Amino acid sequence: MERARFAVWEIGAVAAALSILLLVMINRYGPHRDELYFVAAGQRLAWGYPDQPVFTPLLARLATELAPHNLLVLRLPSLMAMALLVLCAAAFARLLGGGRAAQVLTASTIAASVITATLGHRLSTATFDTLAWTAVLLVVGHALHDDRPRLWLVAGLLAGLGLNNKTAVVVLLFAILLGVLLVPACRAQLRTPYPWLGGVIAILLWLPNLGWQFMNGWPVLGLGADIAEEFGGVAGRLGLLLQASAMFSPLIAIVWIYGLVQLFREPGWLRLRPIAVAFLVAAVIFVIAGGKGYYLAGAIVPLVAAGCTALAARWSGRRLVAAGVVLAVSAAVAWPAFVPMLPVRTYAASFYPALDSDQLETIGWPEFADTVRATVDSLPADQRTRAVVFTRNYGEAGALDWYGLGRPTFSGHNAFGDWGPPSEGAGPVIVVGLTDPTANFTDCRVAAMINNDADADNEERGQPIWICSAPQGGWAVQWPRLVHLDA
Repeated sequence: MERARFAVWEIGAVAAALSILLLVMINRYGPHRDELYFVAAGQRLAWGYPDQPVFTPLLARLATELAPHNLLVLRLPSLMAMALLVLCAAAFARLLGGGRAAQVLTASTIAASVITATLGHRLSTATFDTLAWTAVLLVVGHALHDDRPRLWLVAGLLAGLGLNNKTAVVVLLFAILLGVLLVPACRAQLRTPYPWLGGVIAILLWLPNLGWQFMNGWPVLGLGADIAEEFGGVAGRLGLLLQASAMFSPLIAIVWIYGLVQLFREPGWLRLRPIAVAFLVAAVIFVIAGGKGYYLAGAIVPLVAAGCTALAARWSGRRLVAAGVVLAVSAAVAWPAFVPMLPVRTYAASFYPALDSDQLETIGWPEFADTVRATVDSLPADQRTRAVVFTRNYGEAGALDWYGLGRPTFSGHNAFGDWGPPSEGAGPVIVVGLTDPTANFTDCRVAAMINNDADADNEERGQPIWICSAPQGGWAVQWPRLVHLDA
């Protein structure tokens, strides 16, 4: 059966509207702590880091080379990635047999989703991971539905790129394989060489990062254990499911759950059933392993397309327009919790930070850097030239790099742990953010407290800045105790 044409103009308009909204907000507030970390990692390019492969730090490096410390340039790749996600979602609706109405409903629902706005606003590994999962599933869907096994080679290429951004793509590939095995109508493709060649392509592209992990003792496993410990347990697993249900919007969750059910029920979608199975397999893996709900975002996009397509086949145009408006509004009301739609003081004083505190970590970095700089400047001249700064986390260290402190900055957090320690004898040490540094440093006194003009209650606010003489026993003794892997 011939497919409906791709609604180029309508979908293009939706993607353009999303891009304009993101562009308007792109410079508001400030860089996120993770963005500051990616910029720091980009200045120390490697095939891998304890918490990620090279793709996102490489983008940060390119942005820094083009325009240092420019949020517009730094965040443009994320904006474009989410515009592409909208196109992929509409393409899924078309693959499912959806016409103009289904495609537009799908595109507008994805574009309005909370997770899309969040990932499109700032540079993050999750942004490109979501796009990679969706793109791989779209190509696999075409390979299965149209019986075009050669497309597995393209899927392998996309997966290989995705693996150089986030290792969670391994879960996707396993889930797809199991999905194809569990759907008899699709198993024949596994008797062709193309799915396996696609897997070989993905692994070959991933080899440099695998080599880095091997040479560095597989730190990704240590970080995974930390994530499992933090997000495991009954509460963590329920939190994963709740986040997965709410991250598009609670009403949109009804749509994608409906789409999941229809993928198992609709006879015409039999060859696309492995996509539904893959979502369930990935969800089970992350629940067991202890992951985060947004890991599943890329696997949910096809389900949104399925739900929208099924609705478009049953409802009149007027009902679909009303549904699209309701779905968009259900997501848009939560946008201020995740993207800078409100004046910074209004946001900080509102109830929105209680919904999600992550946006608080884009506020107050200039004041933070100024306070640390003033602490360094308060030292006697002979000490000032020898002083180094040690911070509790990578965001704080990255901020001092971004805002040009002018003194060497170190942290034990994740990849920063590999970029230290300072040279022996370096000191005094400005210790930032530790509640009590006396377990690791000598002769410590509080020099200042961290605050911000918006009174935003983020991780830094109210934390002390200490001046300490030196690490106890020297840096070689203390550095292993200061290094830590945390999500």
